[in-house]
Amino acid sequence: MRKFTINAIPALLVLALLAGCGSSSSSKTSTETSTAASGSGGESGVTVKTASIPSAGGTVLVDSSGMTLYSLSAERNGKFICTGSCESTWHPLMASGTPAGVGSLGTVKRPNGEEQVTYKGMPLYTFANDAKPGEAKGQGFKDVGTWSAVTTSASSGGGASTSTSGSSSGGSSGGGGGGY
Repeated sequence: MRKFTINAIPALLVLALLAGCGSSSSSKTSTETSTAASGSGGESGVTVKTASIPSAGGTVLVDSSGMTLYSLSAERNGKFICTGSCESTWHPLMASGTPAGVGSLGTVKRPNGEEQVTYKGMPLYTFANDAKPGEAKGQGFKDVGTWSAVTTSASSGGGASTSTSGSSSGGSSGGGGGGY
């Protein structure tokens, strides 16, 4: 009985993760357990910096705890796709106040009224399966769009595209989206 329980727990956690994000496929097989990322919610004076994470394609944005920051390709121009149960897997990087660190940071108002940190207009998230700094297990994950670690380069190779229109600061009352 004990062996069944130990073997069933990771499978149940993966199923719960997929149920929270929808029924689309991932470009990677996932057998990792879901672990909450630290330092990614409700922070005041949040700092975003860069770190070298080869598995994510090079130099990417990380939060103040060193956790990889991601963007969702389907979220552009104030449109939020990741709401509701999605937020238990993809944690919005929240801040009250002005975020510091790398250039081109701003905030956008989420549908629930809270402020989320953006980079060049792209809302930033951490991934629940990244258990420690330097991991990028969410890189290339596909569901209603593709999740990519955010790079500071203008190219879209290995990271999220940084060419979005509109200001990255100030609040957008931000468009629709019923989460997934």
